[in-house]
Amino acid sequence: MKADQEEADVIIALERAALERWGRGDPEGFLELSAEDVVYFDPYVPKRVDGLAALRARYDGIRGKVRVDRFEMIDPKVQFCGEAAVLTFNHVSFIDEREVRWNCTEVFRRRGEGWEIIQTHWSFTTHPAIMGGPGE
Repeated sequence: MKADQEEADVIIALERAALERWGRGDPEGFLELSAEDVVYFDPYVPKRVDGLAALRARYDGIRGKVRVDRFEMIDPKVQFCGEAAVLTFNHVSFIDEREVRWNCTEVFRRRGEGWEIIQTHWSFTTHPAIMGGPGE
């Protein structure tokens, strides 16, 4: 449907803008998109991060330290389920000629006329111990 595609384009644009800020060491793009009850996983945290305050504390510890020369958002797909939307994509970060490949899932909830992230999950496409092997 055309309306779904337009909403999908909005969600992808929100994510892309947040990623651009992230690559300049600014996590505010994601924090501004995140709901108060957001939950978050990535390979660098030992357990789920619960809530916006905890996510802000996590990001404050790395604020200004992240630098990504460029990135690719590969094959983004948005699936809708009522007032929720699930964005999945592969991501490649380019840092000093090095590539880091990721899988990402973001769950968005309709917030008034816009969207907010309620769940984030980042994982490596290939485990770092075997990067360069099959699947890389």
